[in-house]
Amino acid sequence: MNIGDTAPDFVLPDHLGRRWQLSEALAVSPVVLFFYPGAMTIGCTAETCHFRDLGAEFSALGATRVGVSADPANVQREFATRTSVDFPLLTDEDGFVGNLYGARRNFALRPGKRATFVIAMDGGIRGIITSELRMQKHADEALDILRATSVP
Repeated sequence: MNIGDTAPDFVLPDHLGRRWQLSEALAVSPVVLFFYPGAMTIGCTAETCHFRDLGAEFSALGATRVGVSADPANVQREFATRTSVDFPLLTDEDGFVGNLYGARRNFALRPGKRATFVIAMDGGIRGIITSELRMQKHADEALDILRATSVP
């Protein structure tokens, strides 16, 4: 995936078992879609909590936050409860969506890559953040991209 590409549409279950579809979310607001390697790990918890803590800033820009990992629904549900997130955590157990976005690696233990996509309401990718080690960078840069590009 590259900036300017159209984000592939997909449907995944969220941590509450509800159906979540990208195109439906984009009909309402821009989406910040972040992939993380594994729920309840130190780095992924820090990243997810930072997205949570910046919720007011994302809301002020009209953006929806959503996390994705290969963890099963019960793990995502526990992770959402532990971190008190106010946004969906999606289950991509077979890695199909991660593959679509280039957010997978050939490593059996933690196959997911840490990658964030800022997607405008027209489906265009306005920004991509890929740092594996700087957990706060994803939410911080996503906000910067939203501000700079005046996404919808």
